[in-house]
Amino acid sequence: MKKLVLYLLYPLLIRNVLRLILGVHYNNREVLQSGTQCIIVANHNSHLDTVALLAAMPLPRTPRTKPVAAGDYFGKTGLKRRLTEFFVNALLIARSRPKEGESFPDPIAQMIEALDQGYSLILFPEGTRGEAGKMQKLKKGIGLVLQERPGIPFVPVYLQGMGRLLPKGESVLVPFDNFVRFGQPVYCPNMNADEIVARVEQEILALSGEQ
Repeated sequence: MKKLVLYLLYPLLIRNVLRLILGVHYNNREVLQSGTQCIIVANHNSHLDTVALLAAMPLPRTPRTKPVAAGDYFGKTGLKRRLTEFFVNALLIARSRPKEGESFPDPIAQMIEALDQGYSLILFPEGTRGEAGKMQKLKKGIGLVLQERPGIPFVPVYLQGMGRLLPKGESVLVPFDNFVRFGQPVYCPNMNADEIVARVEQEILALSGEQ
């Protein structure tokens, strides 16, 4: 049932709504057609970012792709967690260190486990939504994951205009011309985590035209 819902919801329904009604343009989405397992990394300004990227996946890869999301936000209640895991296929992770007496899975280990199970990931290395048009400093997590799994490439993406379409703190969609620009897959063999983070930032910014 979950696979069927994801098939119908994202490639068939949401992708067309984004393109035809809300003005989202996909550039170079063909890089995903090979079906190769990957980690999609992008800048982050809107909750629609996840939806737009999941809708870009080829039909067979949709249920095999997990957006990485904040467990403290999307898993705040049991119902919210179940809905997010079912309708978004999300991998919920902790964004902060456990407090005294708390215990939860290591986020890096969770992502590596999902990759080892054959899933692709959608990851926003900034860690949280930022101001539209400005990329925050990237967290080290993407570097640690790719350092452990150098045989899996990352695919850089630059999202332009999504923050205007659904700004942080707003709930009303405002159609604009928005762009989802995909770069070529990049492998990171023989690189440490800091070098990988720098390469990810470089590739995303290159798609923005700001380098």
